[in-house]
Amino acid sequence: MTAGTAGTGGGPPPVVGLRREREVLTVALQAGRHVVIEGPPGTGKSTLLRAVARDGGRNVVFVEGNAELTPARLIGQHDPAQVLTAGYTPASFSDGPLLTAMRQGALLYLEEFNRVPEETLNVLITVLTEGEIAVPRLGTVRASPGFLVIAAMNPFDAIGTARVSHAIADRICRIVLGYQGAAAERDITTAITGVHGPVVDLAVRLTRATREHPDVRMGSSVRGAIDLVLLLTGLQRLRGEDVTGDGADGAAAGGAGEAAAGGAAARDTVRDAAYAALSGRIRIADGCQRTPESVLDEILDGLEPAAGEPDPPPDGPGKADGQPAAGAGRLAIPPRSGSALRRDRGAGDPARRTMGRAELALRHPNFADVSPEVGTLDEAALAALLAADADAAAALLADLAAATDRELRAAARRLAARVFLRLGQAGAAPRVRGIRRLEPGRSGEGDLDLERTLDRWPGRGPPGHEDLVTRAWAARRRAVCLLVDASGSMSGPGVAMAAVAAAAVVLTAGDRMAPGVLAFSGDVRVLQPQGSPRPPADLVGDLVGLRGHGVTDLAGALRAASAQLARAESGERTAVLLSDCQRTAGDDPASALRGIDRLHVLCPGAEPEAAAALARAGGGISQQVAALADVPPALARLLS
Repeated sequence: MTAGTAGTGGGPPPVVGLRREREVLTVALQAGRHVVIEGPPGTGKSTLLRAVARDGGRNVVFVEGNAELTPARLIGQHDPAQVLTAGYTPASFSDGPLLTAMRQGALLYLEEFNRVPEETLNVLITVLTEGEIAVPRLGTVRASPGFLVIAAMNPFDAIGTARVSHAIADRICRIVLGYQGAAAERDITTAITGVHGPVVDLAVRLTRATREHPDVRMGSSVRGAIDLVLLLTGLQRLRGEDVTGDGADGAAAGGAGEAAAGGAAARDTVRDAAYAALSGRIRIADGCQRTPESVLDEILDGLEPAAGEPDPPPDGPGKADGQPAAGAGRLAIPPRSGSALRRDRGAGDPARRTMGRAELALRHPNFADVSPEVGTLDEAALAALLAADADAAAALLADLAAATDRELRAAARRLAARVFLRLGQAGAAPRVRGIRRLEPGRSGEGDLDLERTLDRWPGRGPPGHEDLVTRAWAARRRAVCLLVDASGSMSGPGVAMAAVAAAAVVLTAGDRMAPGVLAFSGDVRVLQPQGSPRPPADLVGDLVGLRGHGVTDLAGALRAASAQLARAESGERTAVLLSDCQRTAGDDPASALRGIDRLHVLCPGAEPEAAAALARAGGGISQQVAALADVPPALARLLS
């Protein structure tokens, strides 16, 4: 955590665009409202606040939010040395950034708001409502006029973040910033780099293209365009290419095209600069086995093909790695990999029954649009169907993954991994990290707990190491096992729900707490052992290959889940069951809950009493999931 104060002198860089957001923030501060500014990196959150604070003559106290920001570090604490000599007096208390801002009547700017632990954020509840805080052994501190809390957060970063409680959200106004328009981003890039002309146009075009690519979860901010301009012009100077004349204009006008002075090297120069400036700023979508460099290559090639290279045929392969050609509507089918061959050998398994094109056409009215001929899968048509009817598209894609047509089946499984992981991520719960609390200990780590230390100290001589008590964050971790019903009712919609549920659970739990994933009917199949993570795309690929068969043995599935959870070192062992809970074989499932601390049920369709009764017996809750979009929010409620 870092904190500092900033006055109004020296001012931040000028704000380009954001007129409406600036007006709203200005009026909110004038009205005495606390505000959270929300948006992806590089959208100008800090710059906007600095500009508004400077215009209003307001001081700002900056705090960097992170997982180590404890209540004591935010509020302040008594100096242990002074307490030992003079006792608890106001003079022995060192103000933290919160009290500093309150006493000065300044703005407390809390960056990375959703990275701050919930226990620390709860300190702000009374401050936001009453403008005061009661500090033990110091008294009540009331805020001077002008004090407000301004927070900033990136809602798209799921790693290391925490949920902002409704009690906090209900007390603050929210301003959402998006990426600015192309013209504004060109103005920003020009203002910071001092470079004008086509090279700026190129940098902004490439940067904005990373945000629209289907394989990219988060693209680059305008900072990428700024660095790209600086690196590109610097490399051109170093390599003797024309920076201000035809060379720069040629490279910019053609995207990755030829420069008059540099020949083919100019294309390499653009590529080298783009790799360095943009590859570290983009995040590939979960389940997509690509590198940032390959995405940048595709974007560069899509702007304009290299000189002398023939245009790819409309339906032919676009790239050697199997990615579709720019603008191609159909998925290019690459040579099947060894892993795909190994998966196909399971086609004789009754859980992997395949479907011919005639059966697929009867099941799905849109089948002919998505697969107009043998071996083809039209991604554009499927994307349009996803936008119009996500449930129908997901059910079709799940059934395509079991097509008798081998090339279509392989293409559908590759695409299904991306689609279902993206759908699972859209509403996934925050990372399952367990419950983090500040707990006392004698390890020497964390902040000094002065109260408990004084209780242990005999009062003679300086306190020894054995007398020191500290408080540090301690997480009580939770293990999760997902059980997917693969019995006779398992069809396209059920497979799609199972795939989205598995994706959401895997993405929620993360690698450090890899969940177990089981599929069951009369027997149990372990798709992911507890604590042994697999590539999410492989897991989803196996799930979409399942087809319903056989009886439903809930008790056997719960015993298998208990065995998996026993492998986890965790304080709480949770099982999530995706089933209508209509058993047709085995014992009473309520008798098979030993080793499971909590059982939640996701029930497709109308919620039967059996699902609710089993969840109650397992100390959990039952959630109905009538549509595909219900699955991630339901899991979020279960795992919150």
